[in-house]
Amino acid sequence: MKKVINKVFKTYYNIRSSRLNYSISNAEKVQESLLEYLIDQGRYTQFGHQHNFQGIHTYEDFKKLVPISSYTDLYPYIERMMDGERNVLWPGRINLFSKSSGTTNAKSKFIPVSQENLENCHIKGNWNTMTFFYDQREDAKQFECRSIVMGGSLQSYKNSKDVQVGDVSAIMLQNMPNFAWAFMSPGIEVCLMENFEKKIERIAQITAKQSDIVMIGGVPTWTVVLFKRILEITGAKNMLEVWPEFQVYIHGGVSFLPYEDQFKAFFPSDQVDYLEVYNASEGFFAAQNDFSTKDMALFVDSGIFYEFIPTEDIDKEHPRVFKLGEVELDKDYAMLITTNSGLWRYSLGDCIRFTSLHPYKIKITGRTKQYINVFGEELMVENTDRALSEICNEFGVIVKDYTVGPIFLEGDCKGGHEWLIEFEVEPNDLQLFREKLDQRLQLLNSDYEAKRFKNMALECLNLVSLPKGSFNNWMRKNGKYGGQNKVPRLSNSRKYVESIKEQLLSQNFNG
Repeated sequence: MKKVINKVFKTYYNIRSSRLNYSISNAEKVQESLLEYLIDQGRYTQFGHQHNFQGIHTYEDFKKLVPISSYTDLYPYIERMMDGERNVLWPGRINLFSKSSGTTNAKSKFIPVSQENLENCHIKGNWNTMTFFYDQREDAKQFECRSIVMGGSLQSYKNSKDVQVGDVSAIMLQNMPNFAWAFMSPGIEVCLMENFEKKIERIAQITAKQSDIVMIGGVPTWTVVLFKRILEITGAKNMLEVWPEFQVYIHGGVSFLPYEDQFKAFFPSDQVDYLEVYNASEGFFAAQNDFSTKDMALFVDSGIFYEFIPTEDIDKEHPRVFKLGEVELDKDYAMLITTNSGLWRYSLGDCIRFTSLHPYKIKITGRTKQYINVFGEELMVENTDRALSEICNEFGVIVKDYTVGPIFLEGDCKGGHEWLIEFEVEPNDLQLFREKLDQRLQLLNSDYEAKRFKNMALECLNLVSLPKGSFNNWMRKNGKYGGQNKVPRLSNSRKYVESIKEQLLSQNFNG
């Protein structure tokens, strides 16, 4: 019966594919119509009245009348929405808010998720992603086997009966069509468990006995924890011995480069593909539509109007801002979004680069605030991810997680960068690994190379190998264990580096 159902969905995905390809091929026209719709919806909101939406007739009007917004700018509106006020940023009342800790700010953000945003952006993004998957895999069998989503949890807001906050993955799981649960594992009760450690254990115990798992989606860090536990339970050498039907891992949120070797060890076969998505609390923006390349097709018909700021303008009072049709290839941009949940010209905090303009395809290059530029080195997370991945391949090393902070100039000492790395497989010669990593960074980033010239501005990076479990323990201690929480990669301050090192000292002292 499931084979018949899967064939029906193959036909459905073929129909979706033609519609999706039409919007992608006519991106600028679609975006223009979408902006008109969003402005029309916003005219009678409080935000719309305050910013004279009645006077917006062109994109240039939109840029003049609507300011670029940060979360801090929009939070007073969002707070009123969470308390039940209507027609604030978006028409009607919003009862769902996705909770995001971000990677550069410890304070949680609460992003409104309107019903329209849920259905026409987040859920639609999932269907689009599976359309891409079925396009690329003739043997795709999502509806013939079972899938796992490593989601978060939901809580009531201020004991409200109808306002809920939580990870966007949990919001999507709670609103998944009932029929879909027949093809999911383990079940909604387990998937939405609040205690993440207990959740992983329950998922591991259940799915270790299910040989028909074909797909899993989630943040790599926690997916690795699940796989290791399943291998402990089963005694299997790799995950394909447990799940012989497995076809695809869907990932996003952090770069997959540092985890790639670990996953290939878990799934030592070409039968497994890795599909990247760009799905954040604010919206589902893009997905990989071709396994032969690592860029993603931009979703232009999902309730999101996009604008782009060149990264060199990020800190300017009046930055240049471009829409689709005005961007260039191979340039880094910070992304602004206007959404069907009331985020108006919202600075997402992500940097992207266009790899294709026909159609529009992107890759994520970092965060607007997740970089190190203490000494003019302008080191982006894309540089560190790539350098680490290449040197790990060279040394036969596997890294679980890492974070980097600056070493500030003190007295006669030069500045530098301190790397805290937790290895799965540690290099035999840590000193040589450190030197090679530093050299590779210089090859990838000319600004870093210039500052490293003859050690004049920066010393060779300092590398500290952490005991296994260090990052998980640190995340747990800081209330960020599980869900979509991620280890911050780069910071212009030493707060993450010092916090992790202090925890290690405390553990050693108490031990």
